[in-house]
Amino acid sequence: MAAYGRPSLRDLFDESPTPHIAHPPRTHHRDFYVATDGSFRPTGSATATDGASAGGLGVVIETCDGERVARLSVPDSAPDNNVAEYRALHLGLDVLAARAPPDARVGVLIDHDDLAGNVNQAVLAAREPDWETHDPVSVPNETGHHWRGIRARISGFDRLRAARIPSDVNPAHPLANAPDQYAHVNGESDRCVRPTGSNSETQVPPPSRSDRGASD
Repeated sequence: MAAYGRPSLRDLFDESPTPHIAHPPRTHHRDFYVATDGSFRPTGSATATDGASAGGLGVVIETCDGERVARLSVPDSAPDNNVAEYRALHLGLDVLAARAPPDARVGVLIDHDDLAGNVNQAVLAAREPDWETHDPVSVPNETGHHWRGIRARISGFDRLRAARIPSDVNPAHPLANAPDQYAHVNGESDRCVRPTGSNSETQVPPPSRSDRGASD
């Protein structure tokens, strides 16, 4: 289960905005949650050693029950922070796809405004081919195949949406910023956990509505 005193990814997701997509009670039926973060440290910075980038990619995946599925903290040499964010999400979705069934409903947690918005616009475009975006998707040129990979993973799951969370509560943030300190998490046993009651059709109201009377 989630560590005592720290919110689960589900809690963070349910309390955060999802750009371009409404946030109905059904949101509480995500099967898996993946939080990602990417960091960039230029060559020659105080945190870089041996002339290499000290950037990294962080990934945390949990079920809706708060069970941890995977954590990753790997060094990376992205050309800038924006590209690092796309690389991290691509990595996280690839890892989740290898552990989750194709009918899974996925909640993505990102501390990058543009990426969260782009993911949700891609979700809408995938569902409605004729849907015209008011804000065209614009991604860094250097993302290359990473954005294509993200879009492919979006189409591969039953449902997916992204929530924008602050970096100071993103559990993937320290993993991305200090891969030398968190390398041990990469040795954790692989897990493929099917959440309890997955894909239930029962509507569960958000906490703010759960204790209201029928007349409210």
